[in-house]
Amino acid sequence: MYDLAIIWDWIAFAVRWLHVITAIAWIGSSFYFVALDLGLKKVPHLPVGAHGEEWQVHGGGFYHIQKYLVAPENMPDHLVWFKWESYATWLSGAALLMVVYWVGAELFLIDPAKADLSVWQAVLVSAGSLTIGWICYDFLCKSKLGDHPTFLMLLLFAILVAMSWGYNQIFTGRAALLHLGAFTATIMTANVFFIIMPNQRIVVKDLQEGRTPHPKYGKIAKLRSTHNNYLTLPVVFLMLSNHYPLAFGTEYSWIIASLIFLTGVTIRHYFNTMHATGSGPHWTWAVTVLIFILIAWLSTASSWDGDYDALEEQALTPYEQRYAQAAGFDDVQDIVLGRCSMCHAREPVWEGMLWAPKGVHLETTADIARAAREIYMQAGVSHAMPPANITGLPSEDRTKIVQWFRNVGRDQAALDQN
Repeated sequence: MYDLAIIWDWIAFAVRWLHVITAIAWIGSSFYFVALDLGLKKVPHLPVGAHGEEWQVHGGGFYHIQKYLVAPENMPDHLVWFKWESYATWLSGAALLMVVYWVGAELFLIDPAKADLSVWQAVLVSAGSLTIGWICYDFLCKSKLGDHPTFLMLLLFAILVAMSWGYNQIFTGRAALLHLGAFTATIMTANVFFIIMPNQRIVVKDLQEGRTPHPKYGKIAKLRSTHNNYLTLPVVFLMLSNHYPLAFGTEYSWIIASLIFLTGVTIRHYFNTMHATGSGPHWTWAVTVLIFILIAWLSTASSWDGDYDALEEQALTPYEQRYAQAAGFDDVQDIVLGRCSMCHAREPVWEGMLWAPKGVHLETTADIARAAREIYMQAGVSHAMPPANITGLPSEDRTKIVQWFRNVGRDQAALDQN
């Protein structure tokens, strides 16, 4: 069991690394083509069918790029399709969601104070919400609202606000923001897989067979690409938010997440305009800064109501009971309360600290039992916690933590044999 915990942590690290790599590739290519498209110039003597061109220099070479709204007179034998960056980003993100939030549901996903969910129920809500979100969004885009892109964008924002609030009513603050990011990223990748790529294939096939493509395919793809363009930056923020309790550990975290989508619009509007005209509207930065100040102010509202008695009275889940009843737990509880809980508290007493790091609380029996694997990894196997060993955790106490966690594995193995 304890060996699996170490291996699983490295698997999570590897999947996260893959997710970051693929996301860089997807976002980089997306931003590049948006900038390229907006920067194209109409010049004399363009080839037949060419819409515009641009000269670029990079890496010691010059690039001459021309865009065709339909296709050149002679279709090339080989076309480069930009799709796998999107697919790989979503697949690696889905894997990371499973590794961290589904397998670690007791600690990272479920908040008993908000909703009394079993692990399978929480996982079902997690997966189901992503699927239903895409179905509803796709339906709206295919309705008559597709002819009114501004109104559709406002409606999409309202849906995201509702989802932000809904996730926050069920999951931990950390999981709520992460799921809102996954909800949005699912829409973006599904746009590529179900709409943009199929429509592009239809256009290419028509051209190859000598038919004139219907203009509706380009219009549909343009609408979905525009949504993806404005949703990218908020998704990046939401994926990073799990490292910052100031974003997810407050009463108004769902409002913070909603406001971030507005900053995505203002920032992208600046760059889109700059790429198209050579000068961006500077008022967008002022609006972005004001929104961020509002977000910082909202983050000072604690989500803790101070009801410690209710916490202590909560019954332990079967998962928590396994660790709380294992040999060595009493010693570990004393160690954690003496060396860790001054920071990992709902109201930290460490000077200058307002929120528990990563939103992890280690005050009650349930808290410590639920975070067993993290305690084992952070303060037992590794010396990551306390940071710089600032509370003076001795090596013998780290040994006790390791032994306690491994006792659970031995107890489970004994039960399995019986």
